[in-house]
Amino acid sequence: MSSFLAATPFLPQFEAVLAASILHRPSSVVYSVTIASIGDVLGACVNWGLGRFCSHSFEQRIFRCSRRTDRLFGWYKRYRWITLRGSLMPFIGDPLTLCAGIMKEPLWRFILVVTFAKTVRYLALALTVTDFFSLINNRCTQ
Repeated sequence: MSSFLAATPFLPQFEAVLAASILHRPSSVVYSVTIASIGDVLGACVNWGLGRFCSHSFEQRIFRCSRRTDRLFGWYKRYRWITLRGSLMPFIGDPLTLCAGIMKEPLWRFILVVTFAKTVRYLALALTVTDFFSLINNRCTQ
């Protein structure tokens, strides 16, 4: 649930929840990363749907007169679906998924690229947490 909400406009960051889950049960890293990725991709799909089916409302109200959003749309127009690799980044990734919906990116490609990006993000976090945990464990036992 937390990873789903992290990908929507509600923005609670899921990294701390995932790190705590991995530290609590180091044997469940694969399970935790899988669940986190699925939840985050589903949340990104909500953003895509909001952009795709409510794009007129967003363009008229939210994206009017903003340099940042002009830059975001410029990147997306220039690099198209490749821009979605940036969906792994916190704070930048969520507007990109919304932008993909507004720009009418095909859902199948969106899911493919975003799933890859989100999974890479959580795998990197899991590796960092497990390496840090093992380092602390080794120092405490010496």
